Amino acid sequence: MMDKLKFALLSIVVLFVLGLIGYWAVATLQTGTEFKTNQQVDQLQKENEDLKKQVADLTDQLSSSQAKTDSTAIAVSQNSTSTTTTPTTTSKYQSLIDQLQKLIDSNVSMKLKSTGSRVGTVQNFLNIYNNTSSKVDNDYGASTQKAVMAFQKDQGLSADGQAGSSTFAKMISWLKKQG
Repeated sequence: MMDKLKFALLSIVVLFVLGLIGYWAVATLQTGTEFKTNQQVDQLQKENEDLKKQVADLTDQLSSSQAKTDSTAIAVSQNSTSTTTTPTTTSKYQSLIDQLQKLIDSNVSMKLKSTGSRVGTVQNFLNIYNNTSSKVDNDYGASTQKAVMAFQKDQGLSADGQAGSSTFAKMISWLKKQG
């Protein structure tokens, strides 16, 4: 009698385990279309990762290229002013000053979620002002807003985190003082 009871319990346990395995096999079964779609999604995600890396590399190359161009322009400017009879004072940040002046002339205003190369101009200034090398991503995010607020506070402006003509004018003034 005891053997029959053991056999019955063992049979129930084995059937239960087989039932779980069968349920798992059916639940995870994919059609060929689903499998192919999942493979394509995985491939596209890998390509997206690669493209993001390429964009980051190209952005870094562009930033370093712009820095080299700016330093070359400064050197050329310094050489040309030394040979003329009426020297003009130019700042080593003249290119950035010119870009900020264009923002003033165009009556540009930036705030959280603004994007574009104009935001990059502000981010370039903030890197110089804060002596940092934060990534210039042309996106006016929370960190850019916080840095603008700190600059505005330091310069006695209303620290609202929005960059407009008065903020750009203070940035130009600060750059000119740096030489």
